[in-house]
Amino acid sequence: MGSDEAMMEEILSITGLKKYFVKKGLFGRKEVVRAVDDVTLSIKKGETLVLAGESGSGKTTIARLILGALEQDAGKIVFDGIKISDKSEHLKKIRMECQMVHQDPYASINPRMTVLDIIKEPLEIHHIGNKLEQNKIVRQALAEVKLEPIEEIVKKHPHMLSGGQRQRVALARAIVTKPKLIIADEPVSMLDVSVRVGVLDLMKELQEKHGISFLYITHDLTTSKYVGHQIAIMYLGKIVEVGPINDVLSKPMHPYTQALLDSVSEPDPDNLHKNKQIRINESTNENTYQGCRFRAKCPYAIDKCKQEPELEKVQENRFSACYIKIN
Repeated sequence: MGSDEAMMEEILSITGLKKYFVKKGLFGRKEVVRAVDDVTLSIKKGETLVLAGESGSGKTTIARLILGALEQDAGKIVFDGIKISDKSEHLKKIRMECQMVHQDPYASINPRMTVLDIIKEPLEIHHIGNKLEQNKIVRQALAEVKLEPIEEIVKKHPHMLSGGQRQRVALARAIVTKPKLIIADEPVSMLDVSVRVGVLDLMKELQEKHGISFLYITHDLTTSKYVGHQIAIMYLGKIVEVGPINDVLSKPMHPYTQALLDSVSEPDPDNLHKNKQIRINESTNENTYQGCRFRAKCPYAIDKCKQEPELEKVQENRFSACYIKIN
């Protein structure tokens, strides 16, 4: 995986990223949705950054912007020293070295193709090797993701595999181009609990062996702690807290992070926040983008929260966008 210095280099840098959508509201009114609003993030080589937040927070939009599937409205994305844009001459190279594993592998692969053809497709798209070499690479990838017996697996179609096996096929497909970054969008959320750990262990093994960086997108803080090094909490297009994952999840500094933890945690009689009604997964009124976006649901809100807080350093390697530090 290289030297310690190389490990500290950034594989992905996002600065001031914005993406707005316009949708029709009631009576034909146009509404602007700030899906990604001035987001700044970075991922180091060999590191897993968890991007966490509830559905609709803008996590998948960031993934699509990184891959060039959407055109950004503002900001800058730099992948391994190359600036990404939808018209970039380097876009094909970026898409080879930055792969994606979707939440539902069955929806992202052709059900009529065999496992051999599914995994081989990226090699054909990027003109990697001849047919014989491609078949060899596919079999090596299947061995790495521990799908055996290989000669039987390559002949199967997706519907003949379990959910866990299909996700391993998706990982095999992702690694054949030797990517530097894999974007994993809710990769285990559709799997049985008993299968999840095996897939997460596999991701960690691939990272250790190949030095792959991961952007792990999730709403599940339980699995994020298992695979992540750093975590960024996202709410309605904004990053509200960033830091080392163990620090953030053991001592959150933003009320929204605490709300996410409370939604999955066991009841704690000593919980200092047990009488605070922090609410998530509720609709937000037209004042969403005025001031702190979480203030209407936050029991700690003060008048100053009518002004939008900046994401600021509050401790070593810890950043929070809140006027009130709850821990």
